[in-house]
Amino acid sequence: MDSMSERRWRIGLVGVGLMGHGIAANLLRGGHSLCFLEHPGNQPVDDLLAAGAEPRSSAREVAAEAEAVILCVTGSPQVEAVLFEPGGVLEGLMPGTVVIDCSTALPSSTERVAERVAAAGGRFLDAAMTRTPKEAEAGRLNLIVGAPQALFEELRPLLACFAENIAHAGPVGAGHTLKLLHNFVSLGFTAVLAEAAAASRRAGIDDAAFLDVLGKGGGGGVILERLRPFIESGDSAGFRFSVANALKDIGYYRTMTEDLAAEHGVAEAVLALYRQASDAGHAERPVPELVSLLERD
Repeated sequence: MDSMSERRWRIGLVGVGLMGHGIAANLLRGGHSLCFLEHPGNQPVDDLLAAGAEPRSSAREVAAEAEAVILCVTGSPQVEAVLFEPGGVLEGLMPGTVVIDCSTALPSSTERVAERVAAAGGRFLDAAMTRTPKEAEAGRLNLIVGAPQALFEELRPLLACFAENIAHAGPVGAGHTLKLLHNFVSLGFTAVLAEAAAASRRAGIDDAAFLDVLGKGGGGGVILERLRPFIESGDSAGFRFSVANALKDIGYYRTMTEDLAAEHGVAEAVLALYRQASDAGHAERPVPELVSLLERD
């Protein structure tokens, strides 16, 4: 190959869920070979199999064939399990293999994970994702990467197969730190807007007027546009992020701020709102539905 951008990687993927499916599809389109862990939580994989992807029954088998192993799982407990439990990635890790953690995780866990991967002869970077499954399928994710500069530069062409914007946040752990900051702001705005929309309806304000005033004023922005279809017509398909995931991410943010001895009073209020929805039996509902859930309370 004439350049690193033309390199074809052997990729192992753990987590073919809502986000991982899009990552897998774009890696295959980019000409990389792919094997993935069979798991009940995977999305349908017929299209991936037709494009040449191959299933494996254990994370160890996935790692044994890979130059890079991408983890796209829920959070720190799942990352640690898939890496370190019997039959896990570390048992099959080849010298020099890169572990790319695309999950949302606690930075303190990430740093420990990176140390264990390095001790096993591998390399590690956190590449936390933002955006939605729609952008994942389109190859237009945002990635926030924590890695040494040289490793970041080596992996950037591979990451560009499924990401539109790639930010180097700093050393290992910085990607997950900045992701939690991002998600606190994003999910905090979502909570504020959902509560405001519910109050607006109780006050008898027309939804169109509410959206017009906020959209042209201080409430305008990405989160309002993600909530807009639900407020207008009850369509939550464009914001497929569950209350359970929101609760997990805000909980991680609070833990991180406690580790940093940083202020987190606003986070406590946001966390309480998501916990209220989860405890009421709505954990798997998409977060735009907070508007109607709060309206009924």
